[in-house]
Amino acid sequence: MIRWPAVSTLVLLSATFVQFLDVSIVHVAAPAIREDLRASAGAVELVAAGYTLAFACVLIAAGRLGDRYGYRRLYGLGMAVFTLSSLWCVLAPDITWLIGARVTQGLGAGLMVPQVLSIIQIAVGPERRARVFGAYGATIGLATVCGPVLGGLLIRLHVPGLDWRLVFAINLPIGVVALCGLRLLPAARRGTVEALDPVGMVLSVVGLVLLVYPLAMGREHGWPAATVLMLLAAPAVLAVLIFHQRARERTGRTPLLRLSLLRDPPFRLGLLVVTAFFAGVPPFFFLLSAYLQIGFGHSALVAGLSQLPFAVATGVGAHWSSGVADRLGRRTLATVTGMLALSMLTLAAIVATRADAMRPWELGAPMVVGGFCFGVFTAAAFNRLLTGIAPAAVGSASGLLATVQQAAGSVGLTLGGLVFYAGVPSSLPAGADMTRTVYTAGFSRTLVYEFVVFSLACVGSVLVGRWESRLSGGRERRDRPTRRRRRQLPRPAR
Repeated sequence: MIRWPAVSTLVLLSATFVQFLDVSIVHVAAPAIREDLRASAGAVELVAAGYTLAFACVLIAAGRLGDRYGYRRLYGLGMAVFTLSSLWCVLAPDITWLIGARVTQGLGAGLMVPQVLSIIQIAVGPERRARVFGAYGATIGLATVCGPVLGGLLIRLHVPGLDWRLVFAINLPIGVVALCGLRLLPAARRGTVEALDPVGMVLSVVGLVLLVYPLAMGREHGWPAATVLMLLAAPAVLAVLIFHQRARERTGRTPLLRLSLLRDPPFRLGLLVVTAFFAGVPPFFFLLSAYLQIGFGHSALVAGLSQLPFAVATGVGAHWSSGVADRLGRRTLATVTGMLALSMLTLAAIVATRADAMRPWELGAPMVVGGFCFGVFTAAAFNRLLTGIAPAAVGSASGLLATVQQAAGSVGLTLGGLVFYAGVPSSLPAGADMTRTVYTAGFSRTLVYEFVVFSLACVGSVLVGRWESRLSGGRERRDRPTRRRRRQLPRPAR
């Protein structure tokens, strides 16, 4: 079990915080990076996409490595790689070195993030687990929102010789503190001595590269033939991975990905719900920032501050998630995803009626509702998906869950971007009337997309609840003792 629970939880969640922070903070620094290093637009895009690509592609393998070598050990290794590569980003002399540092940083993040979920599931008692998963969800929301705000503040400091480098330097004290607190985490769990699956690891990395890279870079470059071919090849490689895993299971060898997890209907449906949900979250924040900054000419700092109500409400929702789950039971996920979908419709109505003079604070009320629902969902969904997983499969389940979350975000950014930028000319001055009109229409379409994906998550949540009710009902009937009618024997005559 975890010693010093509060401090240990902070050490654990620092990995989640810096991982999501470094996804959003770099977008604010992109113009300064391009100007200072005299880089092309495509090279600057690789600074962001290289991190996401490396992170997403090692998650499944990292979860299995945690099962094999111990979760604390892999967490420490990932945090060390992440912290050193952050220093590399600070010292990068040109754009090539910066891209290499960001790819390495993504590898470090990918190594440590699955271990966070595994340690929570293995070492935190059932009475505290929902609360810790709530803190996990709050950390995601806080880091996502703090990225633009913190990035804008750091760049506005204009520190001589640092400027944009401060957005990477902020990781250094967090990483050092996390490494110092490593001993507070449970002792490294030495997993089974079963052999690893190097072929499966290679197939998973190649398949995810073929999937995530074109999603991250294709739209910006007009979907060249290479990206289309990569997308077509990705399902084939992932199918080979599945067949390879089945072959290992049939021969009694431990696979990289335990397919038995996918044979559990609630877990399988839960992954689909998580996919739909996280296909809506990243594009909402990214395109809201574009709407406010380019459409209305607000600064990155103002655009970031407009998202603070969402972050604060996420923390409140995560803190109250266990109480909400106790009250609503199996209806929890369906209720909060439905409310989140309705909040997107409310935002769409506000955007449409205030198209000429939108003030960021006018979005506050539906943002609070959305943030609260996000906090409750993340805590409840992760807790329900990982509860009941066999200890030997926790790392595999955590890696799979984190991979689905990341891949869904990449798909969502692509789909949301296609919806938003459909009909948006490439050259429009920021804040002009024409720009305001075009970007308002684009963001309105995006909010309809958000409503659709959160509604799909709601429908999936209803199905998960019904399936769980059916399974629990079947168990109750099997466990219920049966009364056998005793045979009435004639009493002997006296």
